[in-house]
Amino acid sequence: MSEKKYEAKTYPHLKGLKGISDALLETHFALYAGYVKNTNLLTDELQKLLKEGKAAGANPAYAEMTRRLGFEYNGMVLHEYYFGNLKPSGGDLDRSSKLAKEMEKSFGSVDTWLTDFRAVATMRGVGWAIMFQDPTTKLLSNHWVTLHNDGNPAGYTPILVMDAWEHAFVPDYKPTERAKYVDSFFQNIDWKAAESRLR
Repeated sequence: MSEKKYEAKTYPHLKGLKGISDALLETHFALYAGYVKNTNLLTDELQKLLKEGKAAGANPAYAEMTRRLGFEYNGMVLHEYYFGNLKPSGGDLDRSSKLAKEMEKSFGSVDTWLTDFRAVATMRGVGWAIMFQDPTTKLLSNHWVTLHNDGNPAGYTPILVMDAWEHAFVPDYKPTERAKYVDSFFQNIDWKAAESRLR
């Protein structure tokens, strides 16, 4: 059994984002660290049950912890993608970039991709707006992922990840002002980081 533990990454370079306060980021980093902590805790508990011969679907504790691990683990990883595709003074997408060309191939134009992504990002509910790349066709598509682990297309690669849970923008914005947060998100995208995830 592996004794390796996940460690919360730090993102000091994110201070000074446009429209997303440093105070909000500090709260967000603490929440992310909780996902890391719980991923490690659940992994330890599940390994303990396995060693004790109690790893069985009929064991309610084992079943619930296994389900919960998917939520905590994806919460950890999606936050790392999200923080990883942000930077102060992010800017407009270079329309001659490889990523822009892939958007055009998949959506017809960058503007059509943008319209679709914004529509997904402003849907009611809590979750994530994510542009994925299909591993087979290499085409891009935008998806809504609920509760970190519900709606991820199997095998697809996250390219651009936006946290759409209220903790990502409240109290900087009202719960009803997610569209304003989406505008701020677009001012802080590290497009090169997103492009580096293309396969």
